[in-house]
Amino acid sequence: MTTYESTYETTGDRRGDLLDPLCPTRQLLDRVGAKWTSMAVKVLAEAAPGELRFAELRRRIPGISQKMLSVTLQSLVRDGLAERRVEPTVPPAVHYRLTDLGLSLEGPLAALREWAETHMAQIDRNNRLADEVGRT
Repeated sequence: MTTYESTYETTGDRRGDLLDPLCPTRQLLDRVGAKWTSMAVKVLAEAAPGELRFAELRRRIPGISQKMLSVTLQSLVRDGLAERRVEPTVPPAVHYRLTDLGLSLEGPLAALREWAETHMAQIDRNNRLADEVGRT
């Protein structure tokens, strides 16, 4: 256990510090900032308060592999952002839904997705210009 983690756990100070190299906030941002996480949260938020089966989630998230969706959903469940329910059928039917904590993440992620969609053309132009300057 790192010094930061032991201080974090023993002091009860639950606010992270992104600029502290030992702060677990960095790992959390890596997880919630991943493209597949953002897409999964969006699709699950659209279904809220209902739930979606694994296969339906995969259909609604173009390009995601079964393995990556599984890893993404496991991470969301582990972090308490989503809940998993298994129906004891053959084969088992697995359903997912966002928790209240997961729903609270949708707003910030939606703002980030909106920003990216609005500014993507400008970012692409800047990259092309930088590449052209780098070639000369």
